[in-house]
Formats: sequence, structure tokens, C-alpha cells
Amino acid sequence: MEIKSFIAKDGKKIVYKEWLPSGDVKIKGMLQISHGMAESTVRYEEFAQFIADNGFIVFADDHRGHGLTDGSSGYTDGDMFFDTLSDVAELSETYRKANPELKLVLFGHSYGSFLTQAYIERYSALADGFIVGGSAYMSGFQISSGRLVARLGCLFKKTDKPANTIAKLSFGAYNKKYKDGTIFISSIKEECDKYVACKDCNFVLSYGFYKSMFTAFKKLYAKKYRSGIDPLKPILMVSGQDDPVGGYGALTMKLFRFYRDVCKVKDVKLTLYNGVRHEYLNDVSRSASRNDILKFCERVSAQK
Repeated sequence: MEIKSFIAKDGKKIVYKEWLPSGDVKIKGMLQISHGMAESTVRYEEFAQFIADNGFIVFADDHRGHGLTDGSSGYTDGDMFFDTLSDVAELSETYRKANPELKLVLFGHSYGSFLTQAYIERYSALADGFIVGGSAYMSGFQISSGRLVARLGCLFKKTDKPANTIAKLSFGAYNKKYKDGTIFISSIKEECDKYVACKDCNFVLSYGFYKSMFTAFKKLYAKKYRSGIDPLKPILMVSGQDDPVGGYGALTMKLFRFYRDVCKVKDVKLTLYNGVRHEYLNDVSRSASRNDILKFCERVSAQK
């Protein structure tokens, strides 16, 4: 793994990582990872190397407000959601230009999956297939109320301050049902402990971050933007059946139907892993989910 950086369109330095196959493995394609909120690329290193060792160039940025780009600050100036989306697209374009003969798959998890949803609408020409993980169809009262709380926080000059109220209503609510020392991340206590102990994880994002994200959610399913979705490019959806972010399957299924029935995507598949929570890559589905992702990448890369 190599740590690199690039200067984004607004002049900000964005740090990213690259994983290459070991030895003489033939390169088949490329996988770009878009990580979730309150985590970083450090959570994907084992998975990324697995995909790389199976013949793929793998790369992933630490999003604004996260990891090596901004530390666990949860904040940076600007429109954090759409500026991050632009970063993801810029990195895609860089790798496409450097490897024009290779197919590219974009894989987004959680917050990264919502960035991927927006990417599919605005930058679909840059990738050949998409993996939407730990995701949901996000609309309605929950989003409107979250946006209101975030706006009020910014109004009272807390734009760059931790949005503890929102964190309690989301992450806090997700964790209430578990009494065995685990959290909504995984049914495996060791994995939950790793998440909590990781310096890049389990921090509270800013009011500015949430204002940007909830505002972006209001645009995700509008006809104006969904017209940019290419129905011929395949989408794989992967989530845990017990993931509260996906409404325990209900909101994930709603997103699947949106792509299949509303957007008329020809090749969209949903896999819900039974007994699995939010991080399917770090739960009892670890082996199955990473192999499902690998098979999808291989299938996309083999397309003419």
C-alpha cells in the first residue's frame, strides 16, 4: 500500500491510498473505494489488499473531514458532500486516464454509498459498474428533521462543532437495542471493539457536515438528477439484513426498487446477508461479501 495525494479543484490537498497486486499477478481492472462517515481508508486495508491480490488496482481517498486528509475533525470549509463527490470523481478520472484499457468499479459504503448514489447520477461515464453497500433510500421526515437540526446548529455558529444532538439521534439510537457490548457496526464484539478503538473512527461529525449531507439527500431521487443514470451499467447492492441504516432491509429494498423500477437499470442485484449488521465486511458475512464484490469486479472487467 502506498499513500499519495492530489490537489483538488478548490486547492485542497486530498490524501489517498493505492494497493497493487503482489508479485506477477496480471491486472484485470480497477476498484475505487469510497468509505463511510466517522471512519477512513484504514478500515479497508485488508479488504483492499485482498482485491488487489486478485488482480486489481485499488485506490481510495480519505474524504474531507476524515483520516489523513483532515484528521478526525469532521469538518472542512465548503459544501462537504458535493466537494467530496468532486474529489471522488477527480480521482476516478486520474486513474481512467492512466489506465484507459482497464474497467473501473466504484464501491461506496454507508456515507460513501450515498456519495456513490450521487456519482451514479452525475458522473456515470467515469465508471463501468457500481457497488452500493450499507445503503438506503434516504428521504422523508427523518431527513427533513435532520437537516433542520443541522441548519439550526450552523445558524448558532456551530458549523465546525460536533453535532452531538444528531449523533445521539442516529448512531446513539442504532446502538440502544444491543446489550451485549456490541454496537450496530457488527455482531462480532471484537470488530466493534476495533472500530471504537480506531483513532480514525467513532468521532462526531460537524453540524456543517450534516447540513451538507442532508441537503444533498434531498436531491438524490429527483427526476432532474436521476435522468443522468446510465441504465446499461451494472449495480451490485450489498447490505446486512440487520442493518439499522437500511431500515433492517426495508430502505435498502426501496433503493433497489428505485434503481430497478424507476430508473430501469438493466442489471441491478441486491444481496442481504442474514444476521449481519452495518459492516458486512467485518461481520459473519466477511468472506461471502468480499467474494461477492470480487466476482462483480471480475464480471465488469471482463465486459467488452
